Amino acid sequence: MNIIDFLDKGGLIVYILVSLNIIGFGVIAIAVFNLFTFRKNMPTIADEIFIKVQNNHDDLIEMMVQTEIKKLEVGLNTIKIIATISPLLGLLGTVIGIFLSFEEISKVGLDNPAAFSSGISLALITTVVGLIVSIPHYIFYNYFIGILDNSELSLKSEVLKKI
Repeated sequence: MNIIDFLDKGGLIVYILVSLNIIGFGVIAIAVFNLFTFRKNMPTIADEIFIKVQNNHDDLIEMMVQTEIKKLEVGLNTIKIIATISPLLGLLGTVIGIFLSFEEISKVGLDNPAAFSSGISLALITTVVGLIVSIPHYIFYNYFIGILDNSELSLKSEVLKKI
């Protein structure tokens, strides 16, 4: 079975999951690019914050660092939503597939397993694809949040060195 046949057997839910996967990885690519740009420009950003807060309080430094980090969080909610709803969509496909199998069983009985196997196939495929989509997005989201926490501390440290 090739990938297209696999996706076709999963039906509409699988195509929704594939679309979410494409969107999610696009957002991930943007987030990674933004992080690399931020890290490359961290000394410049620290200088800008230092100039703005030279004679002000620590609260202003905190606020400005938070503002810079918030810029890096663009799209993370999308990634989190994809990681969260993908297994739920897979589960929805599972329920629909099992439902279709029972509908077929009620029509033809258990004498012909091929009659209800397509529903079981739908159930399994949507579950697999839901997990395949969810797992990398969930891993990236949590990893990226950790990187952002470390970047925040690094930026604060960079600004405080200049004081």
